[in-house]
Amino acid sequence: MIEDRLLIYKFKRGSSSALQRIYEKYHAYLLTLATALLNDVNSAEDVVHDFFVSFAQSADSLKQGGSLKWYLATCVANRARDRMRAAKRQAVSIDYAQSMCSDANAPESSAICNEELQLLNGALEKLPYEQKEVVILHARGQMKFRAIAKLQNVSIKTVQSRYRYGLDKLRVILDGQV
Repeated sequence: MIEDRLLIYKFKRGSSSALQRIYEKYHAYLLTLATALLNDVNSAEDVVHDFFVSFAQSADSLKQGGSLKWYLATCVANRARDRMRAAKRQAVSIDYAQSMCSDANAPESSAICNEELQLLNGALEKLPYEQKEVVILHARGQMKFRAIAKLQNVSIKTVQSRYRYGLDKLRVILDGQV
């Protein structure tokens, strides 16, 4: 947190090394988040890249309060949402599932992991986007319900309901497939 405040301070004063450190520190996290929201590694890379380009140009307008991690996650989630609206389609990315399981020790473990991730991605695709976004931002992005509520411009109770309904629907979908 202190490092982030220092990075923002330096970034606002034109430090390219601060921008580079922000990128290095949060790129993988943001890419994972965008991939989970979009289910497409290439689109996620585009979203994160486009975000960092605009972020690099927005040093003057960046406020120093709050969590840098949640600010970045919110911006990337908004861009992912915009991309989803523009594309009007959602596709499960096998590349994403394979990349998540590449660390498995044995071929059997890798195959099981790939299959489980494909089932999970398929089940997530069946959720309404608002529920999917809440589940991913809270479970994978580790965002608090309050931050998600602010992002989605709804009450915390609405976010909690979306999360609960999303998990319930995932259980029903996955119980039918397992």
